[in-house]
Amino acid sequence: MTDFVQLIVFGIVSGAIFALGGIGISVIFGILRFAHLAHGDMMTLGAYLALAAISALQLPVLAALPLAMIGTAATAIAIDWLFYRRFRRARPVILLISSFGMALVLRSAIQLIWGPGNHVYESGISIPYVLFDIRIKPDHVMIVGCTVAIIVAFHLFLTYTRLGKAMRAMSDDPDLARVSGVDTERVVVWTWAIGGALAAAGGVFLALDTQLNPLLCWNILLPMFAAAIVGGIGRPYGAIAGGLLIGIVEELSTAVIEPAYKPAVAFIIMIVVLIWRPTGIVRSQT
Repeated sequence: MTDFVQLIVFGIVSGAIFALGGIGISVIFGILRFAHLAHGDMMTLGAYLALAAISALQLPVLAALPLAMIGTAATAIAIDWLFYRRFRRARPVILLISSFGMALVLRSAIQLIWGPGNHVYESGISIPYVLFDIRIKPDHVMIVGCTVAIIVAFHLFLTYTRLGKAMRAMSDDPDLARVSGVDTERVVVWTWAIGGALAAAGGVFLALDTQLNPLLCWNILLPMFAAAIVGGIGRPYGAIAGGLLIGIVEELSTAVIEPAYKPAVAFIIMIVVLIWRPTGIVRSQT
């Protein structure tokens, strides 16, 4: 039972990271109608921007996180302005291929600037908390706590701000939102800003939990897309549920299979949910 609960704890941490990535994927798909394959590498970029802030300014990770989120949001907006907006009226497959090319560009830029090796934010041994024989790392507490705070802030933004309501309207029906007077270009800019900021947070948290390298978030791209699809693609709240589900089931699966096969578990969950409920586990639009 102790091992089971310990795996649940690890699954919640992984699920929190998948949820942040999945929310960004869902928001971009819901408003721009294409699958952003460069999202994982954007997360990695955010993690490296945090590393740069920590190294240059001697900041703790939590203080570097907002800087990384702002930097990644600005980068996402710039990428859209320079590249994606030119293909906005093209078929979705064109944008899909473009995003894959952008993923390669971002990864190559990261390797060129920071090198291909591994990095860590903080060296040394972290003493875990022990609660009923369950070991919880301080970093895990910070990851889950910050994720909850970010998700609550995102919910309040969508629910109570004028821009958040405009994003929800555009996600439900872009043409109707445009006719109703919604400034769609402004919504697109904020969509990339929010997607980039959430991506940076997920990348920083994953690097905090593991090690930082150029392939950091490319390796979890499938679980993040699975989280978005399982929750209901284009539905941010569904991505939260999907991320937690996939994170917990992946970690529990390590009791019977090799950890290297965890991405296959995410794929199987995605297929099962698509067969059982093609619209995802969350039905209503946000």
